[in-house]
Amino acid sequence: MTDLLILVLFLISGGITGWIGVDLLPQNILEEVTNLKNFKVASTGFFAALALIIGFLFQSLRRTLIQQIRTMPTDLLISRSVGLIIGLLMANLLLAPILLLPLPKEIFFVKPLFAVLSNIFFGLLGYNLADVHGRTLLRLFNPNSTEALLLAEGVLTPARAKILDTSVIIDGRIKGLLDCGLIEGQVIVAQTVIDELQRLADSSNSEKRSRGRRGLKLLTELREVFGRRLVLNSTKYEGSGTDEKLLKLTSDTGGILITADYNLSQVAQVQEIQVLNLSDLVIALRSDVQPGEELNIKVVREGKEETQGVGYLEDGTMVVIEGAKDFIGKRLAVIVTGALQTSTGRMVFSKIEKAHPPFSSEKTKTS
Repeated sequence: MTDLLILVLFLISGGITGWIGVDLLPQNILEEVTNLKNFKVASTGFFAALALIIGFLFQSLRRTLIQQIRTMPTDLLISRSVGLIIGLLMANLLLAPILLLPLPKEIFFVKPLFAVLSNIFFGLLGYNLADVHGRTLLRLFNPNSTEALLLAEGVLTPARAKILDTSVIIDGRIKGLLDCGLIEGQVIVAQTVIDELQRLADSSNSEKRSRGRRGLKLLTELREVFGRRLVLNSTKYEGSGTDEKLLKLTSDTGGILITADYNLSQVAQVQEIQVLNLSDLVIALRSDVQPGEELNIKVVREGKEETQGVGYLEDGTMVVIEGAKDFIGKRLAVIVTGALQTSTGRMVFSKIEKAHPPFSSEKTKTS
């Protein structure tokens, strides 16, 4: 909507300039025009088209500047802004005596032309000087911090904002990731996510109501622990659902969407939006087991096959043990024979280590 408004304003401004500008032409040129009205229409169309082209260029420049500002470290942005302001102040101080000089009407246009060129020159000069030496000045005020220099030189990359999906908040594992410091930068919760949690909390279904209340309680805990790092974004986006609005928010902020929803993560990847799926993270952090490795597993239930028993690793990976049906409730020394990666996780297959007899869980606890 903003882009369309900008183009309309440029188009109208160009048309008005073309229509009014004809009256400002010298009289000798206007006398040579046979049809003044058609000439005004042609001038209006030409300047409107020219303004529309300039509007498209302005939009491209605007997007580039916004993207740079979003990814630029705050201290570097401040130093460049200060350098630009100082450059403009110098330009206008030097212009003051020049603008007071009496000039003949024939060369009166020199004053505004010189004012524009000097502002551009000194503005860029101040900006470039701040870009080169501004970080050194900032380090004088804070000598213990070299992060700004490292960020500007590309050694470090600035932390991008993390946008939380409803599924992640209800899941609850995001709090552990934040506590461990695995997630950096600002954490953004969209208003549409809060509205969805509130709808779940007010639902007549007990399960949905419990999930909604758990999500709201987690947000309250995150606000108490992380304070201003947790940002509530109240921007209202047009869209048919929460997922579509979250994708637009992530795209506009240049952040990373964190979700536990497989379908949403796939849509984000199609739209070239960076996404972190907690399920993929859990799978990546699971310990790797190789065939021939020995494990100590407690058999907790029967398997699908007649003689199989099932146990679990500490990370929740299911271990299928051949011939362990009769040892439910006991710990066994088993040998890994293989592993299978499925859509729901990983399964490890094993067999009983004959050299180590089974022992009860009670003995394991006492030992």
